Amino acid sequence: MDDLKRMALFAEIARAGSLSAAARHLRISTSAVSQQLRILEESFGVILVRRSNRKLSLTDAGARFATHCREMVEVAERAREQLSLARDTPAGELRISLPLGLARYVAPALEPLLARHASLKLRLEADDGLVDLIDERIDLALRAGRMEDSSWVAQPLCHVHLGLCAAPGYLKKAGRPRTLEDLPEHEWLAVVADGRSLVFDLQGPSGTSRTVRVTPRVSSNNQLTLHQMCAAGLGITRCILADVEDELRQGRLEVLLPEWRLSPVQLWAVTPRRSGQPAKVRHAIDAIRTYLRQQPGVSA
Repeated sequence: MDDLKRMALFAEIARAGSLSAAARHLRISTSAVSQQLRILEESFGVILVRRSNRKLSLTDAGARFATHCREMVEVAERAREQLSLARDTPAGELRISLPLGLARYVAPALEPLLARHASLKLRLEADDGLVDLIDERIDLALRAGRMEDSSWVAQPLCHVHLGLCAAPGYLKKAGRPRTLEDLPEHEWLAVVADGRSLVFDLQGPSGTSRTVRVTPRVSSNNQLTLHQMCAAGLGITRCILADVEDELRQGRLEVLLPEWRLSPVQLWAVTPRRSGQPAKVRHAIDAIRTYLRQQPGVSA
């Protein structure tokens, strides 16, 4: 037993007024309490209690020491309560890292959670690049696509569905592709490295799988930028259908070759560890998952 535990034991001795009463409360033997009290006195070189056959009383030094020991126990109990609160109630700052394109969904997804818990704060780090969760003190990261092997823990959120999209103005100028063979002849906008080709698979109505390779004329590291350029009539791009729902409904974009389906993209909630997740993280994951799965073009 270390000194801090003996100090907690001494606080109980002072509260109970006897070694036997303290022993009963702590569910250990009276002799064990007496032994630990003796070790405590010997380690500090101070007599803390006066013993007699009938009663126990504190020395002046013991009384002062008991006050500090009680304060230590109270601080420890408050610390334990705060940990329990963090485990059971969303509170504190929640730091989320996410791609720019997902930021528009996180705010409405978490609004009810923030409304219910006034002590919960939110910080969004919107960046299409990857960050180190530990170095940046990130509680939760949202990621898309295939997860590389790592020490992080990834939980599936949903699948987002894609479509080949173009603006009516572009189609009027360049013509509408009627077959997959027409696609490489068109202007393409894509998230690829400089000079790289864009390669993607499509599933046909009969289950046939085809691979298409095109060379983008315009490339970017940001999908939202490509959506905007596509709506401006600069070419064809792969769009997350949930992101362009308004444009599709208003006729500013059209889905091409709808009988051919692009593979959906998996979204993930990534955390530094699996066990001991604070309530703010658990509740945020549940809220984001529920909200995303209610969006058009999204499935479990």
